[in-house]
Amino acid sequence: MTDRPTAIRYRTLAWLTVAAALAYLCRNAVGVTESTIRTELGLTHEQSGWFMGAFFWTYALFQVPTGWFSERVGTRLALSIFALCWSFATFGVGIASGFWLLIVAQLLMGIAQAGIFPASCNSVGYWMPLSERSLACGILAAGMQVGAIAASGFAGELTEGSGWRWVFVGFAFPGILWTLGFYWWFRDRPSQLSTVNASELALIQAGRVEQVSNEEQSTSELTELYNIAANPVLWLLCGQQICRASGYMFFASWFPTFLQETRGVSVSESGYLQGLVLAGTLVGSIFGGMVTDWIWKRTGSLRLSRSGVGAVALGSCSLLILAAWFVQSVSLAVILLTLGSLSAAIAGPCALAATIDIGGPRVPQVFGMMNMTGNLAAAACPVLVGILFQRTENWNLILLLFAAIYFIGAIFWVLTNTENRISTEPDDS
Repeated sequence: MTDRPTAIRYRTLAWLTVAAALAYLCRNAVGVTESTIRTELGLTHEQSGWFMGAFFWTYALFQVPTGWFSERVGTRLALSIFALCWSFATFGVGIASGFWLLIVAQLLMGIAQAGIFPASCNSVGYWMPLSERSLACGILAAGMQVGAIAASGFAGELTEGSGWRWVFVGFAFPGILWTLGFYWWFRDRPSQLSTVNASELALIQAGRVEQVSNEEQSTSELTELYNIAANPVLWLLCGQQICRASGYMFFASWFPTFLQETRGVSVSESGYLQGLVLAGTLVGSIFGGMVTDWIWKRTGSLRLSRSGVGAVALGSCSLLILAAWFVQSVSLAVILLTLGSLSAAIAGPCALAATIDIGGPRVPQVFGMMNMTGNLAAAACPVLVGILFQRTENWNLILLLFAAIYFIGAIFWVLTNTENRISTEPDDS
């Protein structure tokens, strides 16, 4: 009689999801505390834009290098190093005494967090069966939003109670504790953990394409990276990522300040309202993973379950933001924007799963390139929004801009065929 499959893969996913939550807890605390930091340190709106966006410059530029590092040393060691470094960088924000020290701390945090999701996506590819891959990506994305929502709620309360510096000092310690437990328990492959039985190994490996090992690759690292970057499928994935990342960044950075300055809400209340919008992203991430896997199981079509779902999700988000542009009620506008963030988040698991589908043995590099372009857009977003608002003082114009951006993202998804696997060989058609 065949043993029932163990469920160790879900414990592995839980460790990765907690890492995502802790990373977003640290990075998203900036949005809620921005106005307080700006007032105390005497910053301008434009300087605050640079401060909030600084993280994303190094976060974007180091996606591929840290992805390569994760592939070489394994997720276990790589994520342990990354978590320790971003925890110390978070502490650095809390003790910064001026604009440039804030910038340095944010840049260092960006480097430390750059490899989290290339490494995590790679581990999802090794640990999760194809039939559960999108849901796993959705849960991973939901973990990001759990951290973001916790930051929205706790950062506002702690800022008003103890001051913004204690927010970052306090948020630095959970990552250190996570590192100790993760390095002790986690393994890079299911076969390396004795508690995974043969039935679970067979379930994980069912239906997957055999990957070529590093030793069997006939091309150099630089040639492989060039061939990956030259693939049109990756260009389209990068396009939708740019649209999704820049749209999300508005809600993660300027949205609380927008509420404070245009609706007169308190710092803590703006944090809760931001958390409501981010809760839509959390629900959308899990729902998107479920829908994507459900469609794949019934159609067997990667294009329909990835590109089709992504296009409908971003198109719906565009319409909901456009609807919010027409309404005057704050509560109704926040509800529409929450539904919009939910719709946009449904496309998140599609993008994560697509990099695993097309990346083969180079998932960290493929994901790193896609995420790099998205986060370059995210880095520019706070600065451009700050400059645009400073010149127009019209937040409704900014909402209209993001409605258009999400619509363009839907077009990118329509054109993407995720059934075309990326090859690292230059002469492979």
